[in-house]
Amino acid sequence: MPDHPEPATVAHVDIARYMGTWYEIARLSMRHEPEDATDISAHFTLQDDGKVEVRNRMRRNGEVEEAVGEARAIDDSGSRLEVSFLPEGLRWIPFTRGDYWIVALAPDYSVSLVGSPDRRYLWLLAREPKLDETTRGHYLAIAEHHGFDLARLIHTPHTGQPTA
Repeated sequence: MPDHPEPATVAHVDIARYMGTWYEIARLSMRHEPEDATDISAHFTLQDDGKVEVRNRMRRNGEVEEAVGEARAIDDSGSRLEVSFLPEGLRWIPFTRGDYWIVALAPDYSVSLVGSPDRRYLWLLAREPKLDETTRGHYLAIAEHHGFDLARLIHTPHTGQPTA
């Protein structure tokens, strides 16, 4: 949104503490996550070189689909990352990385609000597949404050079926 400056990110993220499984609670509509997808999760693993392996999983038409990518912090805060899901040999190509900016993070690392600086992408993530309405509302209000348009927000269904 041109009438907003870039969204602020959290001051510091302990990348090692951020690792593990995050469940998608809500997202803005996007082509690589179809609206009928359920049980969406992201699994982060810190690599020896400081980069992060990202495994996104979702259930669609009864089948589990997985995309494997790589993320890296672009500054010392750890709250601004770039992610690529291209095959490993093509990740060097310029302009192939997406922004993954952590806009809000619960002090206990149980909830994360992630967006892109152009505000086209937004994810509300939690360590559990369900999030109470008060907490959900709090983080979505933060998103609106940062200029994200929630009109296209999708609340991700979790069926209890594993995607691992």
